[in-house]
Amino acid sequence: MNQSTRLAGAALGVLIAMAGPGCRAGAAAGPAAMSAPAPARAAQPAPDPDNRASHGGSYPWIPDQGDGSYRNPVILADYSDPDVIRDGDRYYLVSSSFTSTPGLPILRSTDLVNWTIVGHALDNLPGDRYAAFQAGAGVWAPSLRAHAGVFYLFVPLPDEGIYVLTAPRPEGPWSAPRLLIAGRGLIDPCPFWDDDGQAYLVHAYARSRAGIKDRLRLRPMATDASRLLGEGQIVFHDPARHPTLEGPKMYKRNGWYYILAPAGGVPRGWQVALRSRQVYGPYQDHVVLAQGRTPVNGPHQGALVDTSGGQWWFLHFQDAGIYGRVVHLNPVSWQDDWPLMGDPAPDGSREPVLRHLKPALPPAAPAIPQTSDEMEAGDRLAPQWQWHANHGDDWADLRARPGWLRLRAQPLPAAGLVAAPHLLTQKLPARAFSAETRIELGAADLAAGLAMVGESTAALVVEKVAAGDGGTAGTTPGQRVALWIDGRNTFSAPVPGGAVRLRVSLADGGACRFAFTVAGGAPQVIEQVFTARAGRWVGAQIGLFASGPAGGFADFDYLRFAPPEADRKGQPAGTEEQRN
Repeated sequence: MNQSTRLAGAALGVLIAMAGPGCRAGAAAGPAAMSAPAPARAAQPAPDPDNRASHGGSYPWIPDQGDGSYRNPVILADYSDPDVIRDGDRYYLVSSSFTSTPGLPILRSTDLVNWTIVGHALDNLPGDRYAAFQAGAGVWAPSLRAHAGVFYLFVPLPDEGIYVLTAPRPEGPWSAPRLLIAGRGLIDPCPFWDDDGQAYLVHAYARSRAGIKDRLRLRPMATDASRLLGEGQIVFHDPARHPTLEGPKMYKRNGWYYILAPAGGVPRGWQVALRSRQVYGPYQDHVVLAQGRTPVNGPHQGALVDTSGGQWWFLHFQDAGIYGRVVHLNPVSWQDDWPLMGDPAPDGSREPVLRHLKPALPPAAPAIPQTSDEMEAGDRLAPQWQWHANHGDDWADLRARPGWLRLRAQPLPAAGLVAAPHLLTQKLPARAFSAETRIELGAADLAAGLAMVGESTAALVVEKVAAGDGGTAGTTPGQRVALWIDGRNTFSAPVPGGAVRLRVSLADGGACRFAFTVAGGAPQVIEQVFTARAGRWVGAQIGLFASGPAGGFADFDYLRFAPPEADRKGQPAGTEEQRN
């Protein structure tokens, strides 16, 4: 959208501070005095069926427009199922992480628009099974809350149960996960501490594990979250009107208990607000956000937060295919004690904003979650990196060769790279970008490279085979570059020994072109185009890896993201016979 768009001026009404200690950290408790309009908004564009104005864009995607407005999504990366709280003048976001480790990423912002990663709450997942990649398993939608000076994470593993982690501050250190309740299919837990000191846990069910869905259960809980105190009861079940009800978040305001929950499924669902004067109901329901005329499909599942000045906001995800579940920010206005989100639509419903005035908070420098890495972080990986499953502490080394990342070789699983726990990944940071690394292999009989991973996987690989050992049948000793697609070698070309630069360029929509460069040469572009695909409930990921026998390693000089390369200057690499 044109940054010169004139912003519509409007006085901001006084909004109400959230009541009740169970709502979020840093909020003033007490009943609300009056309702107020939503924050003023920027002029909106026409509906965009090609999904470009609101979501298109090359790296870097900057939501802060520098003119007092922002564009959605505020995080164009796969931070699924976000929950957010305010702690004083800072906001903290946590998201699902499935089997990626470290898990439970924690992001921080002072203005709800500019976010950076400050750490992770979970080093490895509990259980031996997570030493192997498990598609669609692991950490589902967590909740982040604070009570009595302690920060809590309630975390569901749908095959094991609900866990609790605690910390003195959101940045950590976080405790080891403690199992609160075992059970398959118990998902999306959220704690709530009431004004009278009673505590509760609301959660949903996963049909894939429990055989039921559409139900929200509220259980009594010890105030220190050490145990549940009973079965509680189902507080809402209306599958005809709100199928696939999940992701509940519980709040209290003006004497009303609220449960915010997404309904209708991830790709095309809507956001529901439930309210009752009694904690166990009966609950009234109201749809407070839906796609409407916008390109924002399924605008739901997220967190309701306020500012110290009284504004209210809702952060939620949108399923963006290969880019994962990206995060949007919508203004909230309270009308008749309902939290109405986004903008009004002609039919009286509410729809997401594509651009809006920023929250009335102190200015913050434009920022996005970290991406590029020069491998100079010291003795720990930068926070944007996650392994594909549980990892070993010795898999990566930043001290063996200062300024380089050394990945120690691990065996490749029979299922191939898609299942490799030692794949070191990042989320896709924009709809179109290029990413480049420089790699040196430290041993023979080794393969290492740059991968694009999802339900279909491609990797541009440097392979080294020792002279005289025979190697793989038909393999010439020496070094070569190869393109693997879903386990098949679709291209191969010999290259001199030494460092090789590898690059992937991703076009809007997922078309990937790979290229490589050897010392003193021009980029050699491989003709074959690979189309990235999302994983199971996650977006595609970009990653680095080193596979081979114990003792081998590969050194990576950097990973640099940039706007996408047209690749017209490079020449297709290899002959047709080599490509086949």
